[in-house]
Amino acid sequence: MSRRDRSGKAARHDPAAEAFLRGLETVRSNPALAAIEARICRDANCRLHAERGLVRVDSGGTLHVHRSRHAEPAAWAWALAHCLLHLGFGHAPAAHGVRTQPDRWELAARCAVVNRFLLTFAVGSAPEHHPADYPGAGEEELATRWRRDGIPPAYADCGAAHSEPDLVLVPSAGWRQPQDWQLAFAHALTRTVSASMDVAGGRRESLGGEPVRRSPWERALNWFVSSYPLLGALAAGFTLVADAELARAHRISIAAVNPTAGEIYVNPLRSLTEEEWRFTLAHEMLHAALRHGDRCGPRDPYLFNIAADYVINGWLLEMGVGHMPEGLLHDPALAGQSTEEVYDRIAADRRRLRRLATMRGKGLGDVLGEPLPHAPRDYVDLDEFYRRGLQQGFELHQRNRGLLPAGLIEEIRALSQPPVPWDARLARWFDEYVPSPEPLRSYGRPGRRQASTPDIPRAGRYFPPEATPRHTFGVLLDTSGSMDRVLLGKALGAIASYATARDVPAARVVFCDVAPHDAGYLPATEIAGRVRVRGRGGTVLQPGLDLLERAEDFPRAAPVLIITDGDCDVLRVRREHAYLLPAGSTLPFTPRAPVFRLS
Repeated sequence: MSRRDRSGKAARHDPAAEAFLRGLETVRSNPALAAIEARICRDANCRLHAERGLVRVDSGGTLHVHRSRHAEPAAWAWALAHCLLHLGFGHAPAAHGVRTQPDRWELAARCAVVNRFLLTFAVGSAPEHHPADYPGAGEEELATRWRRDGIPPAYADCGAAHSEPDLVLVPSAGWRQPQDWQLAFAHALTRTVSASMDVAGGRRESLGGEPVRRSPWERALNWFVSSYPLLGALAAGFTLVADAELARAHRISIAAVNPTAGEIYVNPLRSLTEEEWRFTLAHEMLHAALRHGDRCGPRDPYLFNIAADYVINGWLLEMGVGHMPEGLLHDPALAGQSTEEVYDRIAADRRRLRRLATMRGKGLGDVLGEPLPHAPRDYVDLDEFYRRGLQQGFELHQRNRGLLPAGLIEEIRALSQPPVPWDARLARWFDEYVPSPEPLRSYGRPGRRQASTPDIPRAGRYFPPEATPRHTFGVLLDTSGSMDRVLLGKALGAIASYATARDVPAARVVFCDVAPHDAGYLPATEIAGRVRVRGRGGTVLQPGLDLLERAEDFPRAAPVLIITDGDCDVLRVRREHAYLLPAGSTLPFTPRAPVFRLS
C-alpha cells in the first residue's frame, strides 16, 4: 500500500531522501557522533547547501544537505560523519561577531586530518577517488607545508562538498550561548571507548547494552585482562571450557589446562569465590606459560606436576593473587627453589606423593597432554605466544604493580630468550671437544714477509704432520634405508663447515647400516661434497663404534658425532660423543650426551 500525504494523495517515492535517512540513522547509531547535536537543513533554497557535493557544515551546528542529490546510504553516512567531526575537532567553533573564513590550504589540511581519523573510526564508506592513506602530520603543519609546496592533487578535493569548502564559519545569534562541540565529542568518545572495552572484555553484549551477568570464573579471567598486567596477555589468549559432563568424564576436580590448545577446563559444579577462581586460573596459566609439560623430560610427569604446584602456589601467595582454595599444595620450606630442585627433593617418597591432590584431583596431573574433545579452535605458535605474553606482562607489571618473586622473574627471563639454534649449539660442542691445531713457528720455513725484508730473518708458520691424528673427530653416519637424504645433506654440510672453521685437517668417517664401512680420514672439504654414501640396509650402529674404538690411528681423546634418525640399536659409547637427530625423533634409550635436533 502506498503512503499518502495529508491531502489524501499518494506520496511520491523519493529514493534520494530514503538513502539520506538511512545514512543519517547509521551516524546517529554511533554514540560518539550522536553526542554532537547538529541540526539538519534540507531546504532547496538554502544558500549554504553544496552545489556539487553532499553536505556542508557551519559553525552554528547545522548540516546543510543537498536535497535532490542521489548517493548510497554509506556515502551519506561518511559525508555526515566527516562534517560532524569538523565540529568535534574544533575546526568550526561557534562564536559571536564577524568570522574570518579559513583559506583553502587550511581547509584541505583539516579535511585530511578528519579523513585520517575516519580510516580507524569507520562510518560509512569514503568516495572512490579519495586516497587510501593520509599524512601523519597535524593540520597546522600540513597547512604550512601545502602553502609552501602546493596541495597534492590526491588531497585537493577530500571534503564532503567535493571541490567546494565543506566548512563555513557564521556568527552565532546574539542571544544564544556558543556551543562547545569539541568538549561534547571528547566526552562522548571517552564513553564510547570505555563501552568498547567492556564489550571486548565480555562485560557487555553491545555498546548500548546492559552489563552481562558472568560466572565467577569468567569474571576472574576478565580481571586479569583489565587489572593484572603480568598475566593479562595470557588470559586474553585462553579459552575457558566450563562443562560439568566433560569435567566428570575426565575426573577434573577444580581445573586443568591444555597448553597446546590454549584451553583451561573448569568444573562449574565447584563452589569457589571469585578470589579463589583468580588463584586457580593464575595457577593453570603459569603451568602453561612456563611450559611445565615440555620441561618434564624423562621425569615422572605426575611428580613433576606436584613439584610445579608447590612452586607456583608459593609464588601466587607471595604475590597476593586471589585466595588459595583449601587442600592445595604449599610448603614454606620449599620457597625460593625451582621446580627441578623441588622434584629432586620429593621424588624419594613417591608412594606418599601419589595421595596428594592437584587442581585436577588425587593422583592426576592438571597439565594435559592432549586437548579434551569439544568444539575445535585455531592454534597458534605456542612458544612465541607464551614467551611474548609473559615478557610483555612482566614489563607492564614492573612498571605499575611492584615486585615479583625472584624465582618467577628468573623463569620469565629464561623464557624471553629464544632457543639457541641447533647449528649454533653444535658449533659450541665442536669448540669444547675438538681443539684447533696450533701452528708452529720455524726459521726453516721463510715467513710471508721475508721477501720485503731480505736482511731480517722471519720465522714461518706451519701445521706439523702429526696434527691430523691429534686434532680430529669421528663421524658415525647411519646410512640405513630410513635415513632422509635431506638430513644427510644438512648434517654433512654442517660438519664440513665447522671442521673448516676450526682448521681441522680431516675427520674419521664411518658409514654404518648392517655392517660398518670405514671411509678413513676425509678432508673437511670432501666430507659434504664427494662422499659416496654406501649401504642402505638395516640400522646397527654398535659395530661402527667398536671399529673406532679398536682403530689404532684414531686418538683416544677424539670425540664422536653420531648422526642417525633414532631408529637404531642401543649404543654403548666409551668416549665423548653427541647425537645429531632430525626434529621430532627420539632415541630408543636415555642418552648420556648432548642431543642436537635439526630444524
